[in-house]
Amino acid sequence: MPTVAELTKGYGNVLLAPQPGPGVCQTCFNLTDGYDRCYACAHGGRWLDAVVPISYSVGGEQLHHALVAYKRTLEPVATHFTVQLAAVLWRFLSAHEQCVSRALGVPAFSVVTTVPSNDPERDDEHPLHGLVGQLVRPTRERFRRLLVRSAYPVQPHRFDVNRYQPTGRLTGEPVLLIDDTWTTGANAQSAAAALKRAGAGPVAAIVIGRHLNREWGSNDSQLNGLPKPFDWEHCVRCKQPDAR
Repeated sequence: MPTVAELTKGYGNVLLAPQPGPGVCQTCFNLTDGYDRCYACAHGGRWLDAVVPISYSVGGEQLHHALVAYKRTLEPVATHFTVQLAAVLWRFLSAHEQCVSRALGVPAFSVVTTVPSNDPERDDEHPLHGLVGQLVRPTRERFRRLLVRSAYPVQPHRFDVNRYQPTGRLTGEPVLLIDDTWTTGANAQSAAAALKRAGAGPVAAIVIGRHLNREWGSNDSQLNGLPKPFDWEHCVRCKQPDAR
């Protein structure tokens, strides 16, 4: 059975770690060509207390391919990518979950949950739930399905406090919210809004890939300037210990 280190070895030259600084969104680490926040974060919901992308997911490149393939292709290819992505999340959480909880001023996250699928009929089969609740050791004992897609009609890719419905009540617990991909952030922010309506304390999102395209603005040159190989020892919260 391969180890987590062995399963993630090939991702060292695939993952691109976001770097906080000028021209990078202070919320989601999108590349902004000089603005403090990208358009989606400036005009959408702000319910998350921290957003931590593990890597950029560049359209058409290897991580983007894996994030699409693990939920849209047939066995055994889907399982292959699911196991690899689980190993990436496992390794990152083992090294950096404390960085995230420290940024929020909480000792630890007592509850871990996932962002539901936007298709209620497919949500039970969404591989992200099994990835977080079964495959990833740092999260499996704390995982709870806290949200479902509501019957309320909402526009795709738009923040809406009614997008998700809580399945129960919380009593101030810090919640770690896991998603596979962040594009506009509408799903994760809507999920955080539902969790806080249910009584959650601070909510942080860790996403495997922050999606962007090389062709937009100066993205290509900024991406080419990011360090390689991927540095497993540091995350965006290591570099911003006091940022909320």
